[in-house]
Amino acid sequence: MNRKGFTLIELLIVVVIIGILAAIAIPKFANTKEKAYLASMKSDLRNLVTAEEAYFADSVKYSSTIGAGGVIFTQSTGNTAPTITTTADGWTANIKNANTTKTCSIYIGSTSLAPANKEGEPKCQ
Repeated sequence: MNRKGFTLIELLIVVVIIGILAAIAIPKFANTKEKAYLASMKSDLRNLVTAEEAYFADSVKYSSTIGAGGVIFTQSTGNTAPTITTTADGWTANIKNANTTKTCSIYIGSTSLAPANKEGEPKCQ
């Protein structure tokens, strides 16, 4: 008798192999999404630095206000509006994303609120 097709054992082996590959790929994909959220927040903070420096060039002071009467800045989708704190000679800002628990921050100038990172470089924790 000539039967064509796959046996049950062959099908089970294929399903197990696909399951193993999925178990490896899904955590990698989740990690990639996390990196994208952090990159989005860092990019927004770098854009905020540009907006603050443009405001400083016009007003000779930094602003803690976004929008009318302050810096002109729009954050990326999913990111909250940054929290800006001005100091005597600089400012700090924190930003969050709705899809991750991490927060990114940046500082310019000498400030006691500065995290342990390089001035002008966003840091996420």
